[in-house]
Amino acid sequence: MNLSKKDEDSGDLGVFYHLDKTTVLQEARVFNETPIVPRKCRLLLTKIIYLLYLGEPMATTEATELFFSVTKLFQSKDIGLRQMVYLVIKELSTIAEDVIMVTSSLMKDMQPKSEVIYRANAIRALCKITDASMLPSVERFLKAAIVDKTPSISSAALVSSYHLFPTGKDVIKRWANEVNEAIISKPASLVGTASSYLTSFSSGGSSYNTPPSTSNITQYHALGLLYLIRQHDRMAVTKLIQQLAGSRSSFGSSNSVLRNSFAYCLLIRYAAKILDEDPNSRQQLYDLLEGWLRHKSDIVNFEAAKAICNIKDVTVKELYPAINVLQLFLSSPKFTLRFAAIRTLNKLAMNHPTAVQPCNLDMENLITDQNRSIATFAITTLLKTGNEASVDRLMKQISGFMSEISDEFKVIVVDAIRSLCLKFPSKQVVMLNFLSGVLRDEGGYEFKRAVVEAIFDLIKFIPESKEAALAHLCEFIEDCEFTKLSVRVLHLLGVEGPKTATPTKYIRYIYNRVILESAIVRAAAVSALAKFGVSAEDPEVKKSIKVLLTRCLDDNDDEVRDRAILYLKLLDDEERAEKYIKDDSTYSLSVLEKQLVQYVSNPEEYEKPFDLSSVPKITKAQAEAENLRPRGLDLGTTQTIGVSSSAIIGINNSTVVATSRDATPTPGSDQQQSYAQQLENILEIAAFGPVFKSSIKPIDLTESETEYAVSCIKHIFKEHIVFQFNINNTLSDQLLENLTIVMQPESDDGSLVEEFGIPAPKLPYDQPGTAYVAFRRINPEECTLGSFSNTLKFVVKDCDPSTGEHDEEGYEDEYMVEDVEIVTGDYILPTYLSDFQSSWDEIGEDGQVVEIFALTAAKSLKASCSTLIELLGMCPVENTETPQSTTVHTLLLSGTFLGGHKVLAKNRMTFAPSTGVTMELSVRSISEEISRTVIGAVV
Repeated sequence: MNLSKKDEDSGDLGVFYHLDKTTVLQEARVFNETPIVPRKCRLLLTKIIYLLYLGEPMATTEATELFFSVTKLFQSKDIGLRQMVYLVIKELSTIAEDVIMVTSSLMKDMQPKSEVIYRANAIRALCKITDASMLPSVERFLKAAIVDKTPSISSAALVSSYHLFPTGKDVIKRWANEVNEAIISKPASLVGTASSYLTSFSSGGSSYNTPPSTSNITQYHALGLLYLIRQHDRMAVTKLIQQLAGSRSSFGSSNSVLRNSFAYCLLIRYAAKILDEDPNSRQQLYDLLEGWLRHKSDIVNFEAAKAICNIKDVTVKELYPAINVLQLFLSSPKFTLRFAAIRTLNKLAMNHPTAVQPCNLDMENLITDQNRSIATFAITTLLKTGNEASVDRLMKQISGFMSEISDEFKVIVVDAIRSLCLKFPSKQVVMLNFLSGVLRDEGGYEFKRAVVEAIFDLIKFIPESKEAALAHLCEFIEDCEFTKLSVRVLHLLGVEGPKTATPTKYIRYIYNRVILESAIVRAAAVSALAKFGVSAEDPEVKKSIKVLLTRCLDDNDDEVRDRAILYLKLLDDEERAEKYIKDDSTYSLSVLEKQLVQYVSNPEEYEKPFDLSSVPKITKAQAEAENLRPRGLDLGTTQTIGVSSSAIIGINNSTVVATSRDATPTPGSDQQQSYAQQLENILEIAAFGPVFKSSIKPIDLTESETEYAVSCIKHIFKEHIVFQFNINNTLSDQLLENLTIVMQPESDDGSLVEEFGIPAPKLPYDQPGTAYVAFRRINPEECTLGSFSNTLKFVVKDCDPSTGEHDEEGYEDEYMVEDVEIVTGDYILPTYLSDFQSSWDEIGEDGQVVEIFALTAAKSLKASCSTLIELLGMCPVENTETPQSTTVHTLLLSGTFLGGHKVLAKNRMTFAPSTGVTMELSVRSISEEISRTVIGAVV
């Protein structure tokens, strides 16, 4: 029998296997025995720690009794036991009561004459049980520990202070001098420390000395705490960076103030943050970052390179030194350096692919790297930086290792291929074959979804790939295990299939799903078949679709039968079929919800039916894009690269639709609803009624680097105009109060009369505030235009940036900001139309106005379209916002004029390099006066 055989059930846990809390608590009586047996107590304390780390629940009474039993072990001088006591005290302090009673024992161990290892552990334990009220009583000990020459004691005090800062910031802010001294002071002589450490083994005493430390980690901890103290004072942080950076020639030398690489990394991050917030310091801080690229530590080099790559609006010239450093890391023998470098270059290649191209040769060598994460990033980066000639070679290399990486990295590769295909449309055949190949491979839902999304994008943005892509998708749904993907593919077949040259070849694949699939997929297939029936020009095809739908009437699922009945009925009525099958518009759910709440909460409204025409209509693509957009994100910053296809489809999501005067226009429904709710909460403004239109984007009235940042949003009501001014104070040493905007119209015709102004009561540093000014239009029937000069007036009170305390008395000041204009586009609500031509014919020529314009300064049709859309504030429909030709184009616009009047515009334009853009603008509405007003916006 082998006595050394391990218990296979218990594994390596040994005595900790199947620990029971009750048994351990009973064993805790050993703490009360005399004399204390250190080895026995250490083992029991380890069991307690093990249970606590496993999350074993412990009642307050149990924890309290155990806590005070453990405190009796302070009588022992055993160093190992004392360390375990500190550790258990820290863990039990959050559960037990009256833990403050152990303070005296801990403060005794913090005395300068105590053992070094006692002092550091006692400081950590004491700060764990200390609250804000006790902090002043231990302030003297902590300040002395911060400047102690022993690194372990100093670091313990610094880290403990860092954790105490949220509750005791007022006290800790007074320690800035001591913390700064901990950064710049040199540690105790290593020779002396090593000597005392070695002699401690030969001496007969019980003293214990820590081994010498050469890491200078104290500087890292001290810098983190000092930044925490000064983080709200930008000038103080900038001065700190300059002080610690030293002269450029001393980087990495022994004369540098900082000697710890982690401290340098912190300093680089603080410099990058200041550089991002203060454009005026850009060149000075960039020079520092560029100098740190030559530091002797790899981690500092990488942190500096990463900071340079993340600078806003960085130029290729500025990137060059950082890319050189990252290129060297690509050939490093260390996995971590190669991974960090390639991941940074991958991110940089999204916005600066040409700058990363010099690294292509090094990245190609990483495709065969043993670390598949590095290889994946190398492939995806090459896909972003490569040229059209290298696509075939890269695709062959990708195919070789797709089976060796996880689904997470496969998604990254597929997304990079999608972006590359949109960049080089001529290579769509190669990449489509690759995507169809990986679609047949094994993989999870997220991976298959990414491939399907990529194929969807090819269909939308590369029309010549449509038929081949649809064929691959038809094969995919023949053996697809994911219901969601089958439904999406069937929907796309129903939308795009009828538009192909031979639409009937897809009907067989769709009907196969009706026979073989689950109820959800069968229902989607029925809807797809109906779309083919509506779009079919051949009567025989429509007849065949009806036969197939009739067979679905015997389906055992209610949803499938109901859809079949509905579509069979609609196929016999072309007008209804156009409305309910082909029209993809839907109602804005956020606005619908709001108006339904208003309807049911007002009993007087019950006398008449709910008016659904007052709810805005948007396309399904716009609704999907709006749902995918992060809340509060400025639509102007949305990028195409790296987003899903459903978000790309909503390229026009800056336009919204409405069908009546009460509809609420939005650049995004959430943003518009936010504006509306803000205005409803202000009684004076709520009396104006529902808002007709708000500015799509805030208008900046100041430069970004000025003392006060002011932007304006215009809200148009039936008879009023409300100007909302968003104000931000960028000065940390000032508190602004009673902020008002004085608006002076340039014209004295009396068409606008100021009703009231609502000031922003208080504006601390870096916190936004809002002021309002409301005007009444004397003649609501007219489109009142004009310009306003604006002056920001306020009371300034000086304040302490570190504490936020301000003077009681202040002084009045004012600040001039840019003018604000009211233009014709402010009175026009962008409105979506599914069928522009029928609406154009319906309005007729009675209210039509036609003018011809010569735009000699226009450089392209695309630029003219963008300018006209912004100028008129109307919605481009039928994808006419993007010209397909460089010489001839027709832009179709739709909108609703204030008062609920539909306005349509047809703009025929031609472009020649010598003459610019010549356009014929036709505007139709129910009133010729409205049409002339819209035309006048262009003049």
